[in-house]
Amino acid sequence: MKKESKQGFQRKMQARHLIMLSLGGVIGTGLFLSSGYTIQQAGPFGTILSYLIGALVVYLVMLCLGELSVHMPETGAFHSYADKYIGPGTGYTVAWLYWLTWTVALGSEFTAAGMLMQRWFPSISVWIWSAFFAALIFVLNVLAVRFFAESEFWFAFIKVIAIVIFIILGGAAMVGFLPLANSEPAPFFANFVSAGLFPNGAFAIIMTMLAVNFAFSGTELIGIAAGEAVNPEKTIPQAIRTTLWRLVIFFIGTMVVLTALLPMSDAGVLESPFVAVLERIGIPYAADIMNFVILTAILSAANSGLYASSRMLWSLADKNTISPIFARLTKQGVPMYAVIFSMFGGGLALFSSIIAPNTVYIVLVSISGFAVVAVWMSISASQFLFRRQYIKEGNSIQDLAYRTPLYPLVPIVSFILCLAACIGIAFDPTQRIALHCGIPFVLFCYGSYYLTQSLKKRRVDADGQT
Repeated sequence: MKKESKQGFQRKMQARHLIMLSLGGVIGTGLFLSSGYTIQQAGPFGTILSYLIGALVVYLVMLCLGELSVHMPETGAFHSYADKYIGPGTGYTVAWLYWLTWTVALGSEFTAAGMLMQRWFPSISVWIWSAFFAALIFVLNVLAVRFFAESEFWFAFIKVIAIVIFIILGGAAMVGFLPLANSEPAPFFANFVSAGLFPNGAFAIIMTMLAVNFAFSGTELIGIAAGEAVNPEKTIPQAIRTTLWRLVIFFIGTMVVLTALLPMSDAGVLESPFVAVLERIGIPYAADIMNFVILTAILSAANSGLYASSRMLWSLADKNTISPIFARLTKQGVPMYAVIFSMFGGGLALFSSIIAPNTVYIVLVSISGFAVVAVWMSISASQFLFRRQYIKEGNSIQDLAYRTPLYPLVPIVSFILCLAACIGIAFDPTQRIALHCGIPFVLFCYGSYYLTQSLKKRRVDADGQT
């Protein structure tokens, strides 16, 4: 291994890799498994409205990230931006929040993958499959960046095709073109208003926003990969534009189909609402088909997650806030020690999900959801402060290769909407633990940063006096 330099990463990712990396991180269990919770809480109409608001939040945050990542295409992007434009303590905290988000997700994804394999191989223990998939994802990440990007491209491609087919079949069933099982009449949009527009009140939309935002999390991976993208001033804006409109079509289209074909009372008690809808349409082997698609989605998200968490550790080491060993790269441009440590963190989450699924693990997952929204808030704040400083230094915004439109409205609105999601979960008993655990974690990160900086300063002062 060689000592890290900022030129050590290899710019091998093309626009198609960035698009699929982002889609791969987003389209996962949050869509395939957790969407039933939102339908049950907010109702059919409220769910679609929640996802529309979520799509707006993502769009605004990505507009902010686009300007930052094109102007400063760094690996570990938004941690660096928060460090530079908000403060080093915030940058340090954002990095650990994002690292925690993905390492916790690794544990859940490996566990879920093992459980899905039980359908086909019930005699093989879950932990054996979990270990197998963990090894597979580790190998994909320690090979060359181009190999990782190519594998993620095909993982995500399978998910995208599955969602497109699902929307087409569901749309045909909604209007009666495709008959439902048991000769049920075409529902059209009857489910949308059967229980009223807001069966649990309009405030339920705000209460579910954290879950919706978590389902959209992963789009920011474009910024993480900016330091390894070919020609970032062109590939990043292209990836952002393409990713956003595809996400809106996929998520909103999927929610329309799910809410139209699935009664609200059934949504929250099903392992996957997708399976239920396909069975109502009468698709043969629906459960097996979706089992395979969800397995692919999980592995894709794990692949993206290990990549993101390892690059965030590299960024922390690059700024000398943690051990420099994590900043070392292999000849293939892979931060090996950062990948190993992130996989170790995922292993702890995996272990906790097995021995204490209803206690330790739910705490970690709650922190993960809170962390994503906190990171988005940091992106919005960083762009707001960057533009202000950029102009103050006498620069012209015309010189920016990519500009966030409607400044300062876009960063301010995106920040407020993210903050509203955090406030909303305080009123949801099932998600409130995210605040109880997430806020102390943030305070711990800030405290540990300033404590270590104080100790470093004392050592420097002591060395200067001797």
